[in-house]
Amino acid sequence: MIKNPEITALVPMKGHSERVPLKNIRSFAGKPLCCHILDTLSEISVITKIIINTDSDTIKKLTCQYPKVRFHDRPAEICGGHIPMNTILDYDIAHSEGEIFLQTHSTNPLLSRKTIEKAILKYCENIEQYDSLFSAKKLQQRLYDKDFLPLNHNPQILQNTQDLDPIYEENSCIYIFSRQSFIDNKRNRIGKKPYIFIMSQQESYDIDTEDDFSIAEKMFLIQHDKEGSHA
Repeated sequence: MIKNPEITALVPMKGHSERVPLKNIRSFAGKPLCCHILDTLSEISVITKIIINTDSDTIKKLTCQYPKVRFHDRPAEICGGHIPMNTILDYDIAHSEGEIFLQTHSTNPLLSRKTIEKAILKYCENIEQYDSLFSAKKLQQRLYDKDFLPLNHNPQILQNTQDLDPIYEENSCIYIFSRQSFIDNKRNRIGKKPYIFIMSQQESYDIDTEDDFSIAEKMFLIQHDKEGSHA
């Protein structure tokens, strides 16, 4: 059990995006998309620092008002969509203090403070048994592999989907790990024995396409209208 953790959040934000041009700085529900995750992270007391690794001066100007934010200017050698995320995290960790890190993305605007805090608690409670944590969503549909072979069902027996063995999809929303775990696992954010933290389908929603952007914005506005009506 880790008591009173101090956590550094890592939030990579590149300026260029192929499928959704300039998505990090586009207006989403009234403010730049990149600001929504910062609003959420800034409210979490155990997150003491937020590091934005970026190649964009515009992103820096839009996010410099957040007191917990620090910037890492992304070197040219690790710029581009072909660079693995663990390489960027390796750079950030090497240039940061702190022992516990939480990585997330600006493209998950439906991710809530409550869910992040719950994930942090699970990581701290289970540190003796697991070396890291990553979030996932549960799938209970009839799934097939690339050769169209069934993965979790028998096509000759039409089970109800709720009775199928679940399969879990890494959703890229939350990763929590220590500096030592990252090093011990060949600079990988997921360790040898990770805790799989299950999230809802809604909060797992990620923006990869123009349709994703529009749908996520509508979901966000509906959710916040509901919260406002209960305030």
